[in-house]
Amino acid sequence: MDISYQTRTFAYQPCAEQRMPLEGGGMPALHPVAVVGAGPVGLAAAIDLAQRGVPVVLLDDDCTLASGSRAICFAKRTLDILDRLGCGERLAAKGVSWHVGKVFFDASLVYQFDLLPEGGHRRPAFVNLQQYYLEGFLVDRAAELPGIDLRWRHRVCDLVQDQEGVWLTVETPDGTYRLRSRYVVAADGAHSAVRCLMGLESKGRVFRDRFLIADVKMLAPFPAERWFWFNPPFNRGQSALLHRQPDDVWRIDFQLGWDADPDTEKQPERVIPRIRAMLGDDVDFALEWVSVYTFCCQRMDAFRHGRVLFAGDAAHRVSPFGARGANSGVQDAENLAWKLALVVQGRADDALLDTYASEREAAADENIRHSTRSTDFITPKSAVSRTFRDAVLRLARQHAFARQLVNSGRLSQPSVLDGSPLNTPDTDSFAGAMVPGAACADAPVTAGTPAHAGWLLGEMGAGFTAMVFGSGHGVSLEALAAAPVPVTVLCVVPPAEANAVPPGLHAVTDTEGLAAQRYDARPGTCYLLRPDQHVCARWRRFSADAVLRAMQQALCAPTIQHAAV
Repeated sequence: MDISYQTRTFAYQPCAEQRMPLEGGGMPALHPVAVVGAGPVGLAAAIDLAQRGVPVVLLDDDCTLASGSRAICFAKRTLDILDRLGCGERLAAKGVSWHVGKVFFDASLVYQFDLLPEGGHRRPAFVNLQQYYLEGFLVDRAAELPGIDLRWRHRVCDLVQDQEGVWLTVETPDGTYRLRSRYVVAADGAHSAVRCLMGLESKGRVFRDRFLIADVKMLAPFPAERWFWFNPPFNRGQSALLHRQPDDVWRIDFQLGWDADPDTEKQPERVIPRIRAMLGDDVDFALEWVSVYTFCCQRMDAFRHGRVLFAGDAAHRVSPFGARGANSGVQDAENLAWKLALVVQGRADDALLDTYASEREAAADENIRHSTRSTDFITPKSAVSRTFRDAVLRLARQHAFARQLVNSGRLSQPSVLDGSPLNTPDTDSFAGAMVPGAACADAPVTAGTPAHAGWLLGEMGAGFTAMVFGSGHGVSLEALAAAPVPVTVLCVVPPAEANAVPPGLHAVTDTEGLAAQRYDARPGTCYLLRPDQHVCARWRRFSADAVLRAMQQALCAPTIQHAAV
């Protein structure tokens, strides 16, 4: 294990506002955005905003990375986002890639599943990596960007909004100062101080069960797969989960039951016999980290409160089975960053931020539904529900229909924002998954002269992209210049037309035909893609007027201001 990531600390530094007394005639600078919380969600939001040219003050009340591995399963959608933020390759190289899961009942394999059975994707279905590595990689990336002022040991202790912005009172080792920001992103975790200061709360369900997490360092021949047991011989009447992490560390979860005492169960003399019963007497292992937790599925009623926007665990929490917490939080950050950037730059109306709340509230509801169903299946609370569950598991050994009912944690998938007001409904007939609101699919492409291998998502612009299948004849860049924000045109051509694209248009070659297949594209098909790489409109023929109307819809405002200085 790279111990430096477990022990890495960051120096406290005073800031400009601390030189200005709390009570005096001076007025502190008005920052565009302050982000509270330097965990994965806050760091992702700050990096995304900085890459879009928005200066960010990032405040954290601590000076270390995550204690213990915590979130470890990062889904393909999150990896795609991290690629755009400049640290996806580092995460993928360090992490353990996997796509196969196995479900056991008692001591027998019930069935297995493949989360990414097809090829032609840059990233795997999942990468397992300890959260402190991800946070460290994001901190390193933030340090490369001049637009991020990362302040360690700066704790927000008061918050007041007015018509122009938000006043934050910040406590440091050198005393207290006031910081002023147009908008605040609250990404300060499940016990959000910002949420408490505003008198807000998360509501939902707490499940009457407890689980033990043990990170174990050992040399083991097990493959990099997700193994889940119902009623195993080593944990009768309960469940267990096994995952591989880097550095020969394995994550083991044991269901304990509601009556288990958390403090007692965390003691090595209780944990080691459980692991020994699972692994056998001939396996040498060492405990790395132990924790006991209780499931809950909760969210705030609204993710936007004036100029304060909540993201990640500060806004919503789910049980860890299904890897929905950190993954959905990073998607919150991506959804918010492009909208907030356009608003503070004066290119979109403040009303666009309302769609952050509506889209991600709907995504949180979807995650909570999946997580609640998983938890109810894993932890039946009545004899009838347990009998049903065990019957399903027995049937699943032989019958495919029963496997659809087995729920050991529906694993994280990107939310399809099909009810978003930013979408333009289809007027043409399409097949496949790339409906308005869907996250874009990747595919292998080649680009440049000489041609180099690449990936479709990496060729999309950071803003709005008009993706045209074919050589692009008939695409008018002059007409698109009337768009309220810049539009990048990306032509996706078959190999035979690689040299037929008119000058001035960026083109990639659909090397294996997978891009056209995944987008159900014919020659001339056009997609309008949002800056967060979700589809917002599609047509069978390019029309500049249709693209401009769809952009207005996607910006959620009839009038657009001139860019602010």
